[in-house]
Amino acid sequence: MTRKYAPSITDIEALAHDARQRLPPAFVEKALEVAIRVENMPNAVLLSEMEIEDPFELTAVYEGIPLTQKSVSDQPFAPDTVTLFRRPILDEWASRGDVSLAELVGHIVVHEFAHHFGWSDEDIAQIDRWWE
Repeated sequence: MTRKYAPSITDIEALAHDARQRLPPAFVEKALEVAIRVENMPNAVLLSEMEIEDPFELTAVYEGIPLTQKSVSDQPFAPDTVTLFRRPILDEWASRGDVSLAELVGHIVVHEFAHHFGWSDEDIAQIDRWWE
């Protein structure tokens, strides 16, 4: 059966939740405390704050206080959140043509959770075998 429509926000969100569950077991419980959202595109305020001109360059963002910097005195106004941007993800997926959408979303999720956990590039390389 040929798909007639691009994957939806709900489709991307399901892939992101699945990718979070596939993080190393020692991290899954803390990862479940982070909200996952999917929006079609990043908004102008976020792009301006990040000094990004082309909205298709931003596939996701982590917003929160990394665990390596959290304090018991922190009073968060919202949960830590990973937000994925559907259209830039689909654009990258289509232009690559060499990975599945699940692989791409998984790669993005690992990199956003790296911000939350304070992982080094070496840590990420052990978790995300993207190049293989």
